[in-house]
Amino acid sequence: MKNSESKNSKITKKELNHVFWHSFQMEFSWNYERQMNMAYVYAMIPILKKLYQSKEEMAAALKRHLEFFNTTPHIVTLILGITAAMEEENKDDPEFDVTAIDSIKTSLMGPLAGLGDSFFWGTLRLIATGVGTSLAMQGNILGPILFILIFNIPHILFRYLATGWGYRLGTGFLKKIQANGMMESLTLGASIIGLMVVGAMTATMITINIPLKIGSGENAVTVQSIFDDIVPNILCLGAFGVVFYLLKKEVKPLTILIGLAFFGIFGSWIGIF
Repeated sequence: MKNSESKNSKITKKELNHVFWHSFQMEFSWNYERQMNMAYVYAMIPILKKLYQSKEEMAAALKRHLEFFNTTPHIVTLILGITAAMEEENKDDPEFDVTAIDSIKTSLMGPLAGLGDSFFWGTLRLIATGVGTSLAMQGNILGPILFILIFNIPHILFRYLATGWGYRLGTGFLKKIQANGMMESLTLGASIIGLMVVGAMTATMITINIPLKIGSGENAVTVQSIFDDIVPNILCLGAFGVVFYLLKKEVKPLTILIGLAFFGIFGSWIGIF
C-alpha cells in the first residue's frame, strides 16, 4: 500500500485492517431509517480516531457518516477505503469540502450495489447453493461445508483487497483532482448521481395503490390508473414529498413512521388503499 505507507500518510495498513474487520457488522445494526449508517460509522472509527484528536472534530466526523447508506455488504470496503482517503485529505487540507464525502458515498452505493448484488447474491451464492445442495441431498457432510467455503472465500478475499484498493484509489484520485481544480465539478456530479439514486429508490421502494373506481361496468376506471396516466408513480412522489417536508420541519422519524402506519391501516380499513 504505497500511499498508506508514505511518510505524509497518517493512515497505515493497521487502520485499514481494522476497517476490514469492522466491516463485517454491516447488516448487524441495519435499521429502516438509515439502514447501514451505524455500521458504516463503526467501520470508520479506527480511521477517525487516528485522524481527529479533538472531541469537536471527532463528533463532526461521526455525525458526517451517520447519513443514509446502503449497498451490498461484500463490497462496502471499497467505499470505506475511498472515504478514509477523503477524511485524510480533509484533515490535511483546511479548504477541503466535507460535503464531497457524503456525495461520493451516495453516488457510489447504488451502482456498486447493482454489481455486488448481481455477482455475490445472484451468481456466486447460486453456484455455492447448487454445489452444496447436490451433496447435502446425498447425505454428504461436504454439502454445507462447501457451500460456506465457495461463497465466503471469494467474498472475504475481495472484501480485504478492496479496502486497500479503495484507499489507494481515493488518495491518488483526490490528489489529481485537487491539482486540476476539479473538486467542485466532482462534488456537483456526485450530488446529481446521488439524487438520481434516491429518486429511483423512491419509485421502487414506495408502493401506493388506490383501488377506488369511478364509473360502473366496463367503463369503470380506478383512481390509481388516473394518477398513473398523469405521471407514473406520482402518488409515491407525493408521499416522499410529505415525508421530506416533515423531516425538514424536524419531526422525529419515529413519529413519521408511526403516523404512516396508522394512516395506511386506517386507509385500508375504509377501502381507500
